[in-house]
Amino acid sequence: MSSGLWSLFAGSFLAATLLPGGSELLYAALLLRGEDSPLALLAVATLGNTLGGLSSFAIGCWLRQRRPAGPFAARHEQALTRLRRFGAPALLASWVPVIGDPLCVAAGWLGIGWTAATLWIALGKAARYAALSVLLPSG
Repeated sequence: MSSGLWSLFAGSFLAATLLPGGSELLYAALLLRGEDSPLALLAVATLGNTLGGLSSFAIGCWLRQRRPAGPFAARHEQALTRLRRFGAPALLASWVPVIGDPLCVAAGWLGIGWTAATLWIALGKAARYAALSVLLPSG
């Protein structure tokens, strides 16, 4: 695996955690550089970003053990109500900046299953990178 792919994996993983950052610029730069296949870039970025999202999901599962349901601020309760209503498919939005990471944490806290969470997180993340691939010419 090239150093660009390793960098993309690390960058996309970290971008999907509660740490600040984004991976789209790195993805676009590597796509435009053209040294790696677009399919490899898509797969590596999706894998790294999905695993990062699942790390946030795992934090939510851990928090559920430490802080069971109780009163929350009104804005948090609204978000949890929406997530309960839409369930795992809401994780398609896990790629959205600002809301994606807390969404994954909330899904873990609500006890959404790992399989469903992994599927929906991966689909959302892959769709975002695929859209970038379509919009940008590969080198």
